[in-house]
Amino acid sequence: MRQKALIRRGAVAAALLTVAATGPLMTGCASGGGAHADGRTRTPGLSQSPEPTPGRASADSVGSLLAVKIDNVSAARPQTGLDAADIVYAEQVEGGLSRLMAIYATQLPKAVGPVRSARESDLELLRQFDEPTLAFSGAQHKLLPVIDKAPLRPEPPERNADAYYRGTAKPAPHNLYVRPGRLLGSAPGAAALTTGFRFGAAPAGGSPETSRTVRFPAARFTFSWSASTHRWLVSTDGTPTVTTDGKRVAAATVVVQYVKLRESKYHDVLGNNTPFTQTVGSGTAKVLRDGRVFDADWKRPAATDGTRFTTNDGAPMNFATGQVWVVFAAA
Repeated sequence: MRQKALIRRGAVAAALLTVAATGPLMTGCASGGGAHADGRTRTPGLSQSPEPTPGRASADSVGSLLAVKIDNVSAARPQTGLDAADIVYAEQVEGGLSRLMAIYATQLPKAVGPVRSARESDLELLRQFDEPTLAFSGAQHKLLPVIDKAPLRPEPPERNADAYYRGTAKPAPHNLYVRPGRLLGSAPGAAALTTGFRFGAAPAGGSPETSRTVRFPAARFTFSWSASTHRWLVSTDGTPTVTTDGKRVAAATVVVQYVKLRESKYHDVLGNNTPFTQTVGSGTAKVLRDGRVFDADWKRPAATDGTRFTTNDGAPMNFATGQVWVVFAAA
């Protein structure tokens, strides 16, 4: 049975909420009037230790992959566990800032974060997976009941405080981390990645490419080809993207997927509308692999379907084996 959910969060409020955060155990999400707000809600029981406790997953989580909403403003970097993700989705949020959603199926790192709030767009995106587990910290208050009714397993800190901890290297709200091993226990494996992606030899054609930058109104991603590592080195807002243990984040395949962005019915605490990223439908894409760029088309007929990518002549657009980054750019 395939299932998913709907989610959202406020990012322009990131600077405001960082100032507002006053306690080490505050969980976070930008919210509309009366909502959970970053730095406003204490979550009892969060520890300061990243050590996981394997084997805690319940029976209904078997086969469930893990999706984690990850903070991506400058105060949140470097992130933890990003290099272990199978897929990293980059989406636009309030004020033109960026937020990441990392997908874990083949391995579970010891810790991932900083964890931040969810968005409505995430729900549609996650419906391609079978009962995914979603780690996030808050959401706009009108969205929270929608998340609860969605066909996924929501695991915010207030439901599973033992799976989260506050780090000491960054100020709240940019210091909340999740222990994946306390949510799943074990990685479900590649079979849980029901994305529609195909992996294999590169198709014919393409053009040489050494660097590609994707710009949001207030954020940008640059992918630079490294012939020595055969990977696309990721940079965010002009700075190399590295993890807290010093590993450079690098993708085997980068997809710049052109999608429709529209206003949602949700706003952040500053009144900024939350953009909805429409990932069901069809459109064009640029696919980077093996030091080349390929023109491609994408199609996702329904939310429960994965996304199929083809070359302009209709041939399957195979991805290179390894981490995939998908950046949703405005069509």
